[in-house]
Amino acid sequence: MKSLLATLALTTALTLPGLAMARPVTMTTTLNSYGGDGAYLALYVTDPSGAYVGSLWMAGGKSKYYKHLSDWYRLTGGDKAQVNGITGASVGAGRSLEITLDLSDALFDAGYTLHVDAAVEDMRESPNEIAVPLTTENAGKPVRGRRYVAGFTYDM
Repeated sequence: MKSLLATLALTTALTLPGLAMARPVTMTTTLNSYGGDGAYLALYVTDPSGAYVGSLWMAGGKSKYYKHLSDWYRLTGGDKAQVNGITGASVGAGRSLEITLDLSDALFDAGYTLHVDAAVEDMRESPNEIAVPLTTENAGKPVRGRRYVAGFTYDM
């Protein structure tokens, strides 16, 4: 019995790290100088079928405004628990948000998409401001947003 447990412990120690490999990924979102208040940004991931996988970051602390991040809000059902512990300040016009997170290697080159929704008080919402496939090839390549985001990159 002891040898069985020892073998199980050894094989578990060798296989689990392979399943849980992650790498630090730095995401930089630079906003246009649009002349309004700070932007709320939701960074989240969808799977190859477009289903919500999880939130990476929420810029903007007042949850009453999350409904204006309409794609994120629709996909999560407005569940504020999706951003517990991963919320920071809104991002001012012309400024940048830079965050570094550990993302699973399984998200890359497997059909997952990183999205950024944006909203600014008294201005138009911009759902799906950025949608970029999570691939190793896209790392470091700037992507231009539709309204508020001047540029977005992720680096590994």
